[in-house]
Amino acid sequence: MAHSLPVVNLKEATFECTFGRGCEGLCCKNGRPPVPPAEAKQINKVLKRALPLMNPAARKLVEDEGFLSKRMKEGAPMLRVTDGWCVFFNKGCVLHTIGAEDGDSYQYKPSICALFPLDPEKGEWHVRQWGHNREDWDLFCLNPANSKVPAAESLKLELSLVERLHGKK
Repeated sequence: MAHSLPVVNLKEATFECTFGRGCEGLCCKNGRPPVPPAEAKQINKVLKRALPLMNPAARKLVEDEGFLSKRMKEGAPMLRVTDGWCVFFNKGCVLHTIGAEDGDSYQYKPSICALFPLDPEKGEWHVRQWGHNREDWDLFCLNPANSKVPAAESLKLELSLVERLHGKK
């Protein structure tokens, strides 16, 4: 499927998610994504299913204080972290797992997580890459030397999701 979403560096970017094959979810470490109200509502729908899948410390924190912190980013509250990890991370994303069980891996995840490494900045979409757009996150997967897979191929689902969520802007 061809995508009409303009992504500034899509032609030259490479990307390959290696979760479970050398990466153990480092993008979820200290990941505090903003969660807009509509996305928080989606998470609340599956929270009872998510709690038993969460690690014990994260589950207790969420049961006691909720999954959103009082800290704000981009006008929305951020997900909580415990022991340095997103509360929904437990050997993988609990929200991704539940979404997959329900037919769409991304349906309960915060959109910023589901779209990674696609990133809108100043009205333009970018594939996050070392050496592009002042990228400062040193994740292995963002190093173009670590993958020969064109981002246009590896990010087909994410590109479709951006188009669905944000139109073809």
